[in-house]
Amino acid sequence: MTETLSPALPQEVDAAVRKLLEHACDKDLSIATAESCTGGLLASLFTDVEGAGRAFERGFVVYTNEAKAEMLGVPPDLIDAEGAVSEAVARRMAEGALRYSKAQIALAVTGFAGAGAPGDEAGLVHFACAREGRPTLHREEHFGDIGRGPVRIECLRVGLEMLSEAL
Repeated sequence: MTETLSPALPQEVDAAVRKLLEHACDKDLSIATAESCTGGLLASLFTDVEGAGRAFERGFVVYTNEAKAEMLGVPPDLIDAEGAVSEAVARRMAEGALRYSKAQIALAVTGFAGAGAPGDEAGLVHFACAREGRPTLHREEHFGDIGRGPVRIECLRVGLEMLSEAL
């Protein structure tokens, strides 16, 4: 069981993260994350599993557009044209996390966990998963206006699923 997050974490998410990290360790692969709306929750979850440290290489928390550009190389003009919460930006975040880490697999999450600016869809989240030598995969989810915490938990589920598929 994860230690720090266990009181708030659904048991199936806890089991999924353990299985994912064990599988990554068995394959000698490491993971990086690029997180915006989850604020590092996925990275925190990975570091909470004792003995699985070698499967998690690093995490980038890139909440602002500037951070996405500076830390992951996402072009500011792409963010301006497509919006920070978009397929194009999610893909570039995942590819940047792969490029600026030593990991072989990277997952990016960008979305609106709660109410954004007028016209933003609460619960809209874009995910992208990049793996060396493979096309970057994208997934769009519409979780609805269920609250920041529940959206973030759902993001964990989707992210773990995409990473498992990439392994």
